[in-house]
Amino acid sequence: MKSILLRLSLLIMISFIVFSFKGENVKKTFFKTKITDSLTTTKLALEKPNITLGFIKLTDMAPLAIAKHLGFFEDEGLNVKLEVQANWRDILDKVIDEQIDGAQMLAGQPIAAAIGCGRQAALVTPFSMDLNGNAITVSKDVWSKIVDSIPQEYGRPVHPIPANALMPALHIYKKLNKPFVIGVVSPYSNHNYQLRYWLAAGGINPGFYSNNNIQGSKGTIGGDVLLNITAPPQMPETLQAGTINAYCVGEPWNQQAVDQGIGIPIVTSREIWKNHPEKVFVMTKAFVEKYPNTAIAITKALIKAGKWLDDPLNRKEATRILSKSAYVDGEKRVIDNSMLGTFEFEKGDIRSIPDFNVFFRYNATYPYYSDGIWFLTQMKRWGQIAEPKTNEWYHTKIKEIYKPEIWMAAAKLLLEEGFLAKTEIPVTDGYKPATTEFIDNMLYDGKKPVEYIKGFKIGIKD
Repeated sequence: MKSILLRLSLLIMISFIVFSFKGENVKKTFFKTKITDSLTTTKLALEKPNITLGFIKLTDMAPLAIAKHLGFFEDEGLNVKLEVQANWRDILDKVIDEQIDGAQMLAGQPIAAAIGCGRQAALVTPFSMDLNGNAITVSKDVWSKIVDSIPQEYGRPVHPIPANALMPALHIYKKLNKPFVIGVVSPYSNHNYQLRYWLAAGGINPGFYSNNNIQGSKGTIGGDVLLNITAPPQMPETLQAGTINAYCVGEPWNQQAVDQGIGIPIVTSREIWKNHPEKVFVMTKAFVEKYPNTAIAITKALIKAGKWLDDPLNRKEATRILSKSAYVDGEKRVIDNSMLGTFEFEKGDIRSIPDFNVFFRYNATYPYYSDGIWFLTQMKRWGQIAEPKTNEWYHTKIKEIYKPEIWMAAAKLLLEEGFLAKTEIPVTDGYKPATTEFIDNMLYDGKKPVEYIKGFKIGIKD
């Protein structure tokens, strides 16, 4: 008996020493085995095992961080280096110029490159990185001008707040002969299209792009507001400086404004379009054709990371990882605000939004054609696509870019390995069912883009 107790005590002491000295590595292994324990990864014959991938410091880069930090890339035989990039234009250029092998991108970037907006290139996306995740934030000055006209319930503003709530501020700025400036991160970002959609749904015209100069145009011809391109990390300081009066961006930059006491988020992107697609993972067509197994292996690791992220038990660990300097490099408490299923509007006005960030549920990682076609419809609506297009053009064009076949090849391997269940692989023709889950209840059917565009009161029609 004494011998057994002695051995047990020795085992406890050894365990304590291991956890004390290995710390981070032990924690990494623990969280990794939560979904990989007793499962075996079938490694493909990789044509290029050493990979460099780019990202921007936003919480929706999380699948890349988790795949790297928890060893999901390594499980596939990949040696991945993650490189932070300065802005979205740099990230696009570096993928096209083969300085990096792939990257987190704005969903509109590979589409714009395919239709001749900005740099032309053949880019593909096999993986959708997340759903939702953005918000529109106004300065405290703007908030002071509109808050009294917003309906209240139990002492708090009723959400979602429509764009026409901005009207009192717009009238005051117009009387003062001051432009009302709203920051977006790129002409081809979801933020740009979501902001425009929200404004137009509230009767505010965001303006149109010049057919002759889309790159140089701010897209505000005939608009009631001005749009300004601003890098995500610079949004709060630009708002505080008064250069812009509001912005649409991803996290943690809306919650950062609340934390600093300089701005108030007034609507989340999920309220504009419920469970909308957000960022995508992009490689060149040439890379995928030259290194097909490598492309599948990267996609496998990202799918596993997405599934790990959507386990509620893992979210606190996820925010700890994201807060590291190698990834988002932000304060954990600020990242927690949105990543843990809540969102803070005004200071102390914390509301439950469990789907603010979705990385796997609702087939979030599958690259649906209908998601990509929605971006094309908004490009047409606001003048980035000048010529009339047929429904067939939209379908053909998006199939050059979105590659669900790569996702499906990766998912089938994960199914065989036991990482995915059959119910987690969508049975689809690549199109989501028609939906009215927009702030204006507009019907969107990805199979009928031309008819969809014609239904808007504000927007260019063929």
